[in-house]
Amino acid sequence: MAVDFDSKDYLEKVDAWWRATNYLSAGMIFLKSNPLFSVTNTPITEEDVKVKPIGHWGTISGQTFLYAHANRLINKYDLNMFYVGGPGHGGQVMVTNAYLDGSYTEDIPEITQDIEGMSRLFKRFSFPGGIGSHMTAQTPGSLHEGGELGYSLSHATGAVLDNPDQIAFAVIGDGEAETGPSMTAWNSIKFLNPKNDGAVLPILDLNGFKISNPTLFSRMDDKHLSEFFEGLGWSPRFIENDDIHDYMAYHEQSAQVFDQAIEDIQAIQKDARENGRYEDGEIAAWPVIIARLPKGWGGPQFDADGNPIEGSFRAHQVPLPLSANKMETLPQFEEWMNSYKPQELFNADGTLKSELAEIAPKGDKRMGSNPITNGGAPKGESSKDLDLPDWRQFANDITAENRGTELADGNRNMDMNVLSGFFAEIAKMNPTSFRIFGPDETMSNRLWDMFKMTNRQWMSEVKEPNDQYVGPEGRIIDSQLSEHQAEGWLEAYTLTGRVGVFASYESFLRVVDSMITQHFKWLRHASEQAWRNDYPSLNLISTSTVFQQDHNGYTHQDPGMLTHLAEKKSNFVRQYLPADGNSLLAVFNRAFSERHLVNHVVASKQPRQQWFSADEAELLATEGLATIDWASTAPNGEADIVFASAGVEPTIETLAALHLVNEAFPEVKLRYVNVVELMRLQKKNGEMNDDRELTDEEFSAYFGENGTPVVFGFHGYEDLIESFFYERQHLGLHPHGYREDGDITTTYDMRVYSQLDRFNQAKDAVSTLMANGVVDEAKGSVFLEKMDQILAKHFDVTRNEGRDIEEFTDWKWTPLV
Repeated sequence: MAVDFDSKDYLEKVDAWWRATNYLSAGMIFLKSNPLFSVTNTPITEEDVKVKPIGHWGTISGQTFLYAHANRLINKYDLNMFYVGGPGHGGQVMVTNAYLDGSYTEDIPEITQDIEGMSRLFKRFSFPGGIGSHMTAQTPGSLHEGGELGYSLSHATGAVLDNPDQIAFAVIGDGEAETGPSMTAWNSIKFLNPKNDGAVLPILDLNGFKISNPTLFSRMDDKHLSEFFEGLGWSPRFIENDDIHDYMAYHEQSAQVFDQAIEDIQAIQKDARENGRYEDGEIAAWPVIIARLPKGWGGPQFDADGNPIEGSFRAHQVPLPLSANKMETLPQFEEWMNSYKPQELFNADGTLKSELAEIAPKGDKRMGSNPITNGGAPKGESSKDLDLPDWRQFANDITAENRGTELADGNRNMDMNVLSGFFAEIAKMNPTSFRIFGPDETMSNRLWDMFKMTNRQWMSEVKEPNDQYVGPEGRIIDSQLSEHQAEGWLEAYTLTGRVGVFASYESFLRVVDSMITQHFKWLRHASEQAWRNDYPSLNLISTSTVFQQDHNGYTHQDPGMLTHLAEKKSNFVRQYLPADGNSLLAVFNRAFSERHLVNHVVASKQPRQQWFSADEAELLATEGLATIDWASTAPNGEADIVFASAGVEPTIETLAALHLVNEAFPEVKLRYVNVVELMRLQKKNGEMNDDRELTDEEFSAYFGENGTPVVFGFHGYEDLIESFFYERQHLGLHPHGYREDGDITTTYDMRVYSQLDRFNQAKDAVSTLMANGVVDEAKGSVFLEKMDQILAKHFDVTRNEGRDIEEFTDWKWTPLV
């Protein structure tokens, strides 16, 4: 018999489902055992109550209400839908729903659907060794944790790109909605293509309060809220009721509002896919729902002083002072729990009543089991890797004759432009699973070949001739000037099994460093869950880097992302500093073949010398570092001094410094090491944390035993590279990195500011060799004086003529003496 999803009987079952999730959600905050005390007639004792209840109640009942209606929509319209919970600390919402529909037990078998399993579920919530109060990677159906507010709508959008049959049921908290990233994300509507992408159904959950303040949106009336969203292009509709305890009125209204929203989404998609609509600048009026659902809805109404809890900020966290050591409010807690009528919901053995269990979506239709939320693949599988072309067909032809020069074709000297050909071919070969993300910087970052084969995705009107490379379909999505938006889109695109790259100006990638941290934490947690699939790696490019900022100046200088990510667990993070176009290509060929990582690549976009053949680049990308024979007079064994570099400009300057020393003192035994994979040098806390980290013996083979001087040209802050050598107990390091000083100046003066330049590196090297008795004192002093004279000339010419001196600009690599 056909189910009438609009009937009062069915809505009463939806209400019962909602009550069941609320019962579990409230109980797991306080109880560690005896979860169905009134059903089993077993009084609660101190032994059943947690010593320190931790959790949040304020947003839960509103979200469980919405989740119950999402289930109804899935059943009625046969949808592929997933849940994104934006309000913070809403973990119980997805946990309880996944538990009731069986998907939690399928993934975590010890949490059985009976009294014992329910007790274990209660105890593990916000409990040492258990699960957190967010929708973490430990939660079936989750792809958005919500630990950092502001990204639910961006994540929802990124997840449905190139997923035309998916709908993101995205709940945005009204506290979250006050964040800059969340306000920015409402413009996502300008980038979703209803022909090729899925849909986002945003629900603004207006519960009225944050931690202790009212929320801004909740104090706006419906008229002004409508005008706000209509101005952005959305079609707003409301869920609200004057009597907050007339629950069936809410259910009836919500069913009508949600049904209309889904039918509108389906009509938009049908019009786009069958009639070609929305290809000429018309933006679909996607529905957005504003739901006024009180904070702490249905929970305790008053505290001991008579102050309201329900509908106030007081419901935000733990709404009652109940604990194992403070049992005075137990009667109030029992009254609250019994208000959900658990006898109507659960059998005495803890199982869900059969008439409720039957309304849960089935199989992969359950939001806790939708494969899109588990890396985009069925359990136990991985999403498809990219089809990759042979990167060598895009490489520069580097030989002994042209090594260390700028090539005749100037475009081939810009590493990012060299990379763009590789990316463009990947985009052709993977038309629905590879995208470039960024904040209006793809052109500036020289990914020019991408524009030869694709537009930026942009649904608004295109105005010729000044709107360049924009249109409704494209593999680039960078037309909104927001790092938060781009990073959020990329994270969700990656978590749903596809591959993207986010290229950003280096200093402003720091805008989203906390987002990247959250993604790293997700990967780490997910790796501990046997039921979680792995994910493609998150790929980040820092370009327009610190030593390129001659015209942008000091404000655009910050290589600190290197330090930030080096503080994380190295087995989930790879940081690459390729020195030229070929090594950049080889690095990305490797990065695209490895999974479950954060790949951070620092790359140059300016014309620079090219150094490594394709074979050398492959070795550097595979091994992470290499001794370079053609730049060493003592490539093996003992050396008087080791020169090393990591990064584009550091490599130029270090090799030039090495060359100066070799010309003046050919008897010096020197070795040069190029470092591409930075964290191979790391050994945190004196312990090996990752099989990519060098052993002590390998480290010594490159850099010599303790005491061997190592002049290291480094792209980042010097204390980072110092920490690596300190942990290795190698005290011979002489770092030349970024020293937090700069200005709007010439290209090479940027390097002199930090004493990264060749002349300061050469001075450091020779001074050390003199101190070690390797270089004659008199000859060494003459050399140092010469370096000082060149630096004085540099200062005079740059400050008076505004140009760089020939000692910088005309230098080319020649073989060592």
